[in-house]
Amino acid sequence: MKKLTALMLTLMMVLSLAACGSDNAGADSDAGSDSKTEASDESDMAYVKGKGTLVVGITDFEPMDFKDDSGEWVGFDADMAKAFAESLGVKAEFVEIDWDNKIMELDGKTIDCVWNGMTLTDEVTSSMECSNAYCNNAQVVIVPTDKADKYQDTGSLSGLSFAAEAGSAGEAELKKLNIECTPVKAQSDALMEVAAGTSDAAVIDSLMAAAMVGEGTGYEDLTYTVGLNSEEYGVGFRKGSDLAASLNDFFASSYADGSLAECAEKYSVQAALIEQK
Repeated sequence: MKKLTALMLTLMMVLSLAACGSDNAGADSDAGSDSKTEASDESDMAYVKGKGTLVVGITDFEPMDFKDDSGEWVGFDADMAKAFAESLGVKAEFVEIDWDNKIMELDGKTIDCVWNGMTLTDEVTSSMECSNAYCNNAQVVIVPTDKADKYQDTGSLSGLSFAAEAGSAGEAELKKLNIECTPVKAQSDALMEVAAGTSDAAVIDSLMAAAMVGEGTGYEDLTYTVGLNSEEYGVGFRKGSDLAASLNDFFASSYADGSLAECAEKYSVQAALIEQK
């Protein structure tokens, strides 16, 4: 009888401890769930301010993002990114990315935005939270100057070997024309292909062409001929990010006080600037 009583008491203690453990586990689980919910509910603004940096995904793209003689990233986009970061109370940090992987880089939080003369394509706007358009642009064909007369319309481009940045609007325009191209890492690499004679032509942004091709540039023997489209630039954040609306406000105030135009004039892109409201 004593053994039975002792066994019952032991069993009751085990059940009691199990119940407590279950309650504690539930409490811990609830706490963990609350913690996860709180983390997932954190806005991009809070995330960026919390770490003190706005990580900007870019490529080497003059006049938007390029390095000066001291190795610092400058350009219309780079300077405006620094100013926007400062308005948030953080520092801008620039990271060169593979343009073809820009959406993956953004979603993986290795960068916080893509700010690099990015065309607002359907793919971009469906995958990112984008700012208002701030610059007009076009995709243009680059060829050696001594061959420019031969290539003045899209019909004359058939049979040429092309280079274009992988994942770029230029590559997309060539696909629309059923023209194959060699994908390269950056638009500057596409120019190098043509200069070296390894490709007959390249397709790059008109703003880059104006800065890097022709008389007084590093590619004096190249020129641009056919315009393939018209497009607009925007900045991309993670889908649902509150930073896009904040940037729109920053663009509007910068346009109103003249600082946006001043920066555009510094890099000779003022003609492409879109009014910000």
